[in-house]
Amino acid sequence: MHTFFPRGVCSEKIEFEIEKNTIRKLKFTHGCDGNLKGISSLVEGMPINKVITCLKGIRCSGKPTSCPDQLAKALEKVK
Repeated sequence: MHTFFPRGVCSEKIEFEIEKNTIRKLKFTHGCDGNLKGISSLVEGMPINKVITCLKGIRCSGKPTSCPDQLAKALEKVK
């Protein structure tokens, strides 16, 4: 299990498991509950490179980052 502490967003922690370059489990702590559960459901089973490509650079409410962008950054660190 990998743990990442995002910055500049509502979510306080991102936990995920990677198996054979694929996301197996993903959990956000705090943040927009429904949206983050939706993101988790969509990306579980996806290759990490695909997730990074899809989510990197997404912004939230005028901020320079977002929870999806922070997930992409977390995945880049473990890649």
